[in-house]
Amino acid sequence: MGCAKPPNERESKIMVKVTIEINDVVHDADVDPRLLLCDFLRHDVRLTGTHVGCEQGSCGACTVLFDELPVRSCTMLAVQADGHAVRTVESLARDGGLSKLQQSFTDCHALQCGFCTPGMLMTLTPLVESGQRLSDAEIREAISGNLCRCTGYQQIVDATRHALDG
Repeated sequence: MGCAKPPNERESKIMVKVTIEINDVVHDADVDPRLLLCDFLRHDVRLTGTHVGCEQGSCGACTVLFDELPVRSCTMLAVQADGHAVRTVESLARDGGLSKLQQSFTDCHALQCGFCTPGMLMTLTPLVESGQRLSDAEIREAISGNLCRCTGYQQIVDATRHALDG
């Protein structure tokens, strides 16, 4: 007889069936109810474009679109996405070409190390797709929850402006 594992080390025997539409493909899976959406996307679905940074929702690297709204996938459980649509950064490039925003990030040098880029793109995509006119201040407000340690943000603002004007 061995000692029982502490509660936080016990493996969950309960699995929950989820159906999640990810990038226009329906995924059915049995998941641990404690599994984070970011981990489901990266490990189960193998979509590694969603980056995991702080694991508490403050850096924005894991941002995905949940029913077309930006959310932090590190603060959301996979079971919460059951019956919903999720878009990851992999959904942006279509037919071998970059999205308007991705191309603008390239043209305006809005990425350096690239770690924050998927989260920035997914935060800004709904704004660019809506075609709304935004001031630089409004663009800065939109990305205020996303941390970048390389660019100083101006190139990201410039790229978003370029995508909106293009």
